[in-house]
Amino acid sequence: MTGARFGVLAAVAAVVAAGCQTERRLGGAGDPARGAQVAALAGGCGCHTIADGPVGAGGKKIPTPFGTFYSTNITGDRDTGIGTWSDDEIDAALRRGVLPDGAIESPVMPYYRYAGMSDVDASDLIAWLRTLKPVARENRPHEVSLPFPRLAFRAWRLLFAPSVETPRVAPKDGIERGRYLSDHVAICGDCHTPRDRFGAPDDDMHLAGIEDGPLGETVPNITSDPKTGIGKWDESDIVSVLEMGMLPDMDNVQGLMGDVVDGVAGGPGYGNANPEDLKAIAAYIRTVPPIVHEIE
Repeated sequence: MTGARFGVLAAVAAVVAAGCQTERRLGGAGDPARGAQVAALAGGCGCHTIADGPVGAGGKKIPTPFGTFYSTNITGDRDTGIGTWSDDEIDAALRRGVLPDGAIESPVMPYYRYAGMSDVDASDLIAWLRTLKPVARENRPHEVSLPFPRLAFRAWRLLFAPSVETPRVAPKDGIERGRYLSDHVAICGDCHTPRDRFGAPDDDMHLAGIEDGPLGETVPNITSDPKTGIGKWDESDIVSVLEMGMLPDMDNVQGLMGDVVDGVAGGPGYGNANPEDLKAIAAYIRTVPPIVHEIE
């Protein structure tokens, strides 16, 4: 899409609506101990941590077709982090992509997936974020190739962010819990689902893998196709990958998947999550319809 066309869409979107999701308030303080479990299932929010830490201090470089983005400081530092933000302001950024000044975040931050996170889990995750050691690290400006980026991000949210039901409480167990965790906490689709030319997920290829994925990494097909996906794996194989990063052939995962399993710079990862939750995710992944998509 040309820059001019994207700019027109952005301007139209800004006129049509200020946002596509209604305001929602948490309604209570969260539990940081439970939030640590939510954070583990979210890969420790590892995109906000560089390899040598500190946890949550931001600065990770994220190249995209639309420019290079740098993750933000989400520690409690009052000058460079989120120390002055209210819980509702953090929640608005997390689940709606709305910053305290009213600006819309880039979809590099997958708020549209976290939009389906339950109120209780979001509240607990925010309580955990409050436990991170405050770190004074200035946020690095994004290097965006789009014209009028603030309008462009607002347009993207209006046009491509799906309408997602936000539950008060998450499903308790079984495949439905696994689906919830996979789609809205661990956000497996954020890496394993291809995107179209606008950077929007291609839902017809849900979890079918990407040749040139985030940070240029190859991301495998994890649908139940027996030839090009993981249809020959059983639930214990999937749990082993999530818990220890160990593949059925005894090799181990690397790159971004290694980060979300082990955590970054001492932060939590899937390996720190409740084993029953990992089993629920595995049970759900086994039900994902097969898609033939060979990833080299």
